[in-house]
Amino acid sequence: MKVGVIGLGIMGSAMSANLAKKGFKVYGYDIAPKARAALKRAGGVAVASPSEIFSSAKVIITSLPSAAALHSVCSEVEGRGAVVIETSTLPIKDKVKARNTLKRKGITLLDCPLSGTGAQAKVGDLVVFASGDKAAFSKAVPVFKGFSRGHHYLGEFGNGSKMKFVANLMVAIHNVSAGEAFALGIKAGLSPKAIFDVQANSAGTSRMFQVRGPMMVKGRYDEVTMKNEVWQKDMKIIGDYARSLGVATPTFKASAGVYKAAMAQGFAKQDTGAVCAVLERMSRVRRR
Repeated sequence: MKVGVIGLGIMGSAMSANLAKKGFKVYGYDIAPKARAALKRAGGVAVASPSEIFSSAKVIITSLPSAAALHSVCSEVEGRGAVVIETSTLPIKDKVKARNTLKRKGITLLDCPLSGTGAQAKVGDLVVFASGDKAAFSKAVPVFKGFSRGHHYLGEFGNGSKMKFVANLMVAIHNVSAGEAFALGIKAGLSPKAIFDVQANSAGTSRMFQVRGPMMVKGRYDEVTMKNEVWQKDMKIIGDYARSLGVATPTFKASAGVYKAAMAQGFAKQDTGAVCAVLERMSRVRRR
């Protein structure tokens, strides 16, 4: 089966590599030459433009950093009958605009955000929150199975993004709580490794503790699964959406301050697990 991928960043490159391993013919595009070269090494075919993707495949994944990038792609491409699996975390209004642009060209856009970090994406440990046209969803299922461990059909377009906002709200909080727990344990005299080994299977664990705990044990955040500077976009989208519904999010708001401190302390391009380093500094923790 032929599949296209537009956007070969942390998530897009991982999905492309896993699809290639599963026997898909993967056509990919990214503005960065290094990303296209990495796709070739993974067994895919790098092309020169998004338009070439639509001439090569009928099911296309988009994994893009901004709404502007999505709208640019949608305005450029043609490909009647194609199905687009839109996996980015973006405001729903922007996804609706993109859907309407493609609909006029006979292309169906599905709203399909992903649950999982870049590290999880590498090993296919993603869950797809799919919403939109049911027939198009059915066509996309084989592709979902090629890069994820599970997928959910959530009904009308936009419900996938709503579910992603719920998921990322929890991720934001659990990531900071993991860093806070390490700061407490280390200052109390426990070794970072002991904290992780014991608490990863305790009643208080979380998926974020399990995924980012190893980074916090090492105190190194340069193996990036989600950049702090990119995470700021997700935090704003969730905060704006919660406010539009009148939902109180005191714990989420508290976590936002720690991520902002990470940006201010020079961790913008490092993983969001660096909130642990921020909390250690705030707590005057000295590692042995």
